[in-house]
Amino acid sequence: MDLGFFTMPIHPLGRSPTETLKEDRELALIADRLGFTEGYYGEHVTDAAETITSSLIFIASLISDTKNIKLGTGTVNLPCHHPAAVAAQVAMVDHMAEGRFLFGISPGGLLSDAEVFGNLDNDRTAMFLEAIDHILAIWTTEAPHKREGKYWSFSTERTTIEALGQGSIMKPYQRPHPPIVVTAVAPFSKGVTEAAKRGWQPISANFLLPQWVKTHWPNYEKGCHEAGLTASPAHWRVAKSIFVADDLETARHYATDPSGPYFQYYHSIVTKMLANGRANLFKADQSAPDSSVTVDSVVKDLVIWGTPEKVADDLQAFRETVGDFGTLLYAGHDWADKNLAVRSMELMAERVMPRLNAAT
Repeated sequence: MDLGFFTMPIHPLGRSPTETLKEDRELALIADRLGFTEGYYGEHVTDAAETITSSLIFIASLISDTKNIKLGTGTVNLPCHHPAAVAAQVAMVDHMAEGRFLFGISPGGLLSDAEVFGNLDNDRTAMFLEAIDHILAIWTTEAPHKREGKYWSFSTERTTIEALGQGSIMKPYQRPHPPIVVTAVAPFSKGVTEAAKRGWQPISANFLLPQWVKTHWPNYEKGCHEAGLTASPAHWRVAKSIFVADDLETARHYATDPSGPYFQYYHSIVTKMLANGRANLFKADQSAPDSSVTVDSVVKDLVIWGTPEKVADDLQAFRETVGDFGTLLYAGHDWADKNLAVRSMELMAERVMPRLNAAT
């Protein structure tokens, strides 16, 4: 099993974006040094706690300062962007990364982003599908480009000068395109099946109960089978909130105390999901009332913490519950204590992963 990271990120309100952006950059630099194979950054425009407003710009800033780690968008929220712009920008970043790039996409889950871009009342899943179809068509056809759709129609037919290259949109470094990954944030996600049919790879979110994460693999396998593709656990990524410390009490306090970054992270996630009518993500019993979902219960159910030995054992139990997967994505959280946060990453890479992989 490989080790990567996925960060939205969520920081406490009031922290300077100048500082949080430096912290989020350092996350990738440390991960690269420790041998993490890939890392994903989210993006939101209208959330003061999530200060990366463009995952593509952020990744571009990291390429020359990293050596081996692959960097991915987690995700480009396609209804918020013009498809031609995304196609060109992704192609450029892919060339800059010389293949160390993964294209994560989604319809976007933050309702205030949908509102600010005029999409709150639109079918954002339909917009997402139309956008990616436009993008893939741009990458597989030559100028002049002409596309017509319900949400976007565009052309370079009137202005193309073939001899000068005018009217042509760049193609990616990886052909026909970078690996496409999608996030799965619902139990029994039908989106996983549809993604698999198109050769896309899933990331199971870190705010799902293990019993719901488990439902993603059969759907991925089903989609691959229907498309005549081979379903490999190596293509399944699972995100998890993890904190590792040298002693148990430090780990317990940092990962579960209401003043700590993990509790504050899930306070934000739970509040937003409940407001969006998605309390089901946190319920083992779907008939339970929404009032049964509390931040305390979610942290208890979803955060793995402890010494390297305890964390490795807990992750092995988690893997036995959900099934084999290829990459464990260490979920990013605010560095309330930088030394402890960095030490957790070091212990994860140097002590937990060898023990976990030796158990298979």
